[in-house]
Amino acid sequence: MRGDVVLAAILLLAGEAAVIAEPGPHPWAIAALTVAYTVPLAVRRRYPLAVIAIVLAAVGGCALVADEPSQIAVPVALLVAAFTGGRELDPPHAWIALALLLVPQGAAQLISDAAATEFVFGTLFFGGAWAFGHVLRRRSQQAATDERAAATAERTRIARELHDVVSHSLSVVVVQTQAIRHRLGDPDSAEARDLAAVEATARQALGEMRRLFGVLRAEGEDATLAPQPGLDQLDELVEQSRAAGLPVEVRTEGDRAPLPPGVDLAAYRIVQEALTNARRHAGHARACVTLRYREDALDIVVDDDGDGTASTNGAGGHGLTGMRERVRIYGGSLEAAPRPEGGFRVHAEVPFRR
Repeated sequence: MRGDVVLAAILLLAGEAAVIAEPGPHPWAIAALTVAYTVPLAVRRRYPLAVIAIVLAAVGGCALVADEPSQIAVPVALLVAAFTGGRELDPPHAWIALALLLVPQGAAQLISDAAATEFVFGTLFFGGAWAFGHVLRRRSQQAATDERAAATAERTRIARELHDVVSHSLSVVVVQTQAIRHRLGDPDSAEARDLAAVEATARQALGEMRRLFGVLRAEGEDATLAPQPGLDQLDELVEQSRAAGLPVEVRTEGDRAPLPPGVDLAAYRIVQEALTNARRHAGHARACVTLRYREDALDIVVDDDGDGTASTNGAGGHGLTGMRERVRIYGGSLEAAPRPEGGFRVHAEVPFRR
């Protein structure tokens, strides 16, 4: 809205300056109408239909009072109002806005016996601005739909990976509980019964996790109890990036401590996606991965000194969308943007409890 206020103020000053420079007939009326067709533009995004109606009425008043108002602010205000109708409104309100723009000016030109070229010009002027705004709105809506679809796909992918993490942990619980129970003798029969209950509960939970995977799995994908990757495999990931032509340096700050399996997986995937983006979009660049261990969070910073660009799609079509979804699960934050000194930075903060 700040930009709209500035735009309205500029047009107001330009219109009033034109009234002062060329007073013409009824200057006070034109000055008041100038306020009427410029000031409402400050709230054009909030009340687009009302603004269109007010601007058209005020400009029509100017035409009646001064016959042919010559202020440059008039066509600009009309153009902005028409664009706003297409950009901010969905059907049927968008069609109502178009009708407000075309019907009155067409009727006025017919009544005044204006030339056909004037009618065509007016239609192209208003309709073109409206159409341009409408196309931009449709494109932004499509982009938002694509973004939501990508986020949903990422959440499903993350859920499948977390399924593997939890299932692997449950399988370890079953195996270790069973081993301890078999080592217990008769004096420990009560403890053995308790461990048997733990084992049964873990097996039941593992079965439920397998059924959950049936809902989440992709076509032809099989469940696996193999552990998902974590920062222990970071060296291998870095070597793969170096082999692909991206020199990578790794820095560790703070006391390295064991991370919860889900956080460990999220950290690995964030670094993986960031390095993939750097390889694909940074050109001939170098990258630096910094892991900063804190008491209750892990900071992950991946810098490159390339051309400062990155794609929203990384390996497998995930990229920055996947990073955001992974960080959001743990209540963290993600910043991904060009660096002032050149290159691109991904900074993720992933909270955890030890």
